[in-house]
Amino acid sequence: MHNQCTWQEQVPPDERSGLQVIARQRGHLFEWVPVCLAIGIGAYFSIRFEPTAPQWIALACVILAGLVGARMAHENHRPLVMALVIVACGFSLAGARAHLVHEPVLSYRYYGPITGRIVSIDRSSSNAVRITLDRVQLHRIAPHKMPRFVRVSLHGEQGFATLAPGMVVATTGHLSPPNGPVEPGGYDFQRQAWFQRLGGVGYTRVPVLAMAAPNDHAPKLIIHRLRQRISEGVREVLPGRTGAFAAALTTGDRSAMTPEDTEALRGSNLSHLLAISGLHVGLLTGFVFVALRLVMALIPALVLVWPTRKLAAVGALAAGGFYLALSGGNVATVRAFVMVAVMFVAILLDKRALTLRAVAIAAIGLLVLTPEALMGPGFQMSFAATTALVAVFGNLRNFEMKAVPKWAAPVVGLVLSSAIAGFATAPVAAAHFNRIADYGLLANLLSVPLMGAVVMPAAVLAAVLWPVGLSWIGLKIMALPLAWILGVAERVAALPGAQSNVVSPPGVALPMIAMGALFIILWQARPAAKAIGLLPIVLGIVLWAGSTRPTILVSHTGGLVGVMTPEGRALNKPKGDGFSAQSWLENDGDRVTQATAAARSGFGGKKGQMYLNVGGVTIAHLSGRGAVDRFADNCSKFDVVILANKTSPVEATGCVKIDEPYLKQRGAVAITAGGGQVSITGAKDHSGARLWNDWATRKTWAR
Repeated sequence: MHNQCTWQEQVPPDERSGLQVIARQRGHLFEWVPVCLAIGIGAYFSIRFEPTAPQWIALACVILAGLVGARMAHENHRPLVMALVIVACGFSLAGARAHLVHEPVLSYRYYGPITGRIVSIDRSSSNAVRITLDRVQLHRIAPHKMPRFVRVSLHGEQGFATLAPGMVVATTGHLSPPNGPVEPGGYDFQRQAWFQRLGGVGYTRVPVLAMAAPNDHAPKLIIHRLRQRISEGVREVLPGRTGAFAAALTTGDRSAMTPEDTEALRGSNLSHLLAISGLHVGLLTGFVFVALRLVMALIPALVLVWPTRKLAAVGALAAGGFYLALSGGNVATVRAFVMVAVMFVAILLDKRALTLRAVAIAAIGLLVLTPEALMGPGFQMSFAATTALVAVFGNLRNFEMKAVPKWAAPVVGLVLSSAIAGFATAPVAAAHFNRIADYGLLANLLSVPLMGAVVMPAAVLAAVLWPVGLSWIGLKIMALPLAWILGVAERVAALPGAQSNVVSPPGVALPMIAMGALFIILWQARPAAKAIGLLPIVLGIVLWAGSTRPTILVSHTGGLVGVMTPEGRALNKPKGDGFSAQSWLENDGDRVTQATAAARSGFGGKKGQMYLNVGGVTIAHLSGRGAVDRFADNCSKFDVVILANKTSPVEATGCVKIDEPYLKQRGAVAITAGGGQVSITGAKDHSGARLWNDWATRKTWAR
């Protein structure tokens, strides 16, 4: 008693309170490790400069000093010091990864012969077949400047060769460096391509010819070929849209999916069925685990001698690993596999499996190996759903639903899990895809039970019967449920008001919402104290609701211009620069076609000579033959003159000239006009000079 009173007298009340708060987090600090890593990784991708070598050395010294300081600090202060160290480690991991994946990138538009080995086959957003090549050979490009990978969309008449991974092919086509954001702060394909080591993208209208049959025995290509053979076999047994859907579910091969079915699945919030993720891996491994236990239970001698539960866990884990390799190993699949691996290892160690610690382990593994995954919707949606589900059901573990009959418990669980996952992923989906599927819960309730009860067990049955040539039995069982799911997607997506279009949020909105939600879930405190997490959530939503879109946008080529009008954004042409047009309209929360936007009033003049008057600022857009010759005359009449895909040698006197060199230096631009003043922001102004968008910064550790 004497010691307790002495301590209370020596320590101020505020400090005692702070120590108690820290002490309450004991045993729950590990869950914050991936959060701190993510903060550091996000900081690296958010800065507008590339750190120099002295700055990296200084950061390394800070990390070492932090580790020493954490060891010397009081145990109640140590978590804060370690949190700062982990944030710095996350920043360093992202920087190291960005340097280590460095490969040459084309610096100009290329047209000529293209030869390479196919490493993957998929489809573009326009549904064109697309091949990714390595061992690339391009005319008159030195070996040390040759891209490691290029991606070519196939147009025109094809079919002269049956394409397969490992095949060496040749064609003649157009390639260019990966494009940057279509607007300041927009989606950065250039950054994604950098981490995929993709040095050129383009298309061909010339038939692709086979130069050599697949004969490479690299494990990755063997798996690719196996994946393709399985997909083809599935489509032979189940022709049409059902077979294409079955192939996508079983192998991740979406190449045969029609744009209409893909759009219906998105509009009904069922597109997660196409992404081989936690649902697929969980159902598959769970079914294998239960099936193995039932089979072994039929052998009394085995049950008495061997730990059948642990043997079943090993078998389920092996099935999950094979499925991971077969599906291509995207972020969601890797996350799901790590999660089930942690779960089954916990079974082997006689520990509780489904915990936030398991989610944290999966997140740490992915962030350490591929820090760039943090910036993609796959990672964000996957962990948002998983964290929310584990947290909610963990809190409900001791809650007895006495009012719910036992036969209704699975239904209640399904409704609850679908609602939780949908609610958790809605902000991420809205931020990245600018839409919310209002009837997504209904579609999932009508579809997900069939996935678990029929489709995945039938898929496992097909795999088991495949060696004896009877896989068609399992595939035929899948046919009717898959047709039902496609029908549900089609009908739900067609309902009035099935989708709400959402404007793109400011860059800080989604991180604020995420941090607030994580605080509520992870922080150990009374509910009243946890409510502090609502503040960043509300602030993020307010910032999102108050976000404004740029008045005028100009594409990186200068060929497409969009101006905001009372009807929505008006475009200067109905075709061309389609990706930029679609992205602008979606970011506006205005899901209409480019042709519809081009029919809106907003531009004066005629094709080749169009003009705008916004906020007292006059803007001319010149295109076509003679555009350069007309520049000087227009510069004397307008405040801003935009030249489409042209360069004018005439100096701009009295106007702002936006031509090819200007756009090459600054990227796509946003123009704000008002009170006779013009403010222009380029995509590169917003993103800064980074490894993936500026050759001047590409001095890497790898080379």
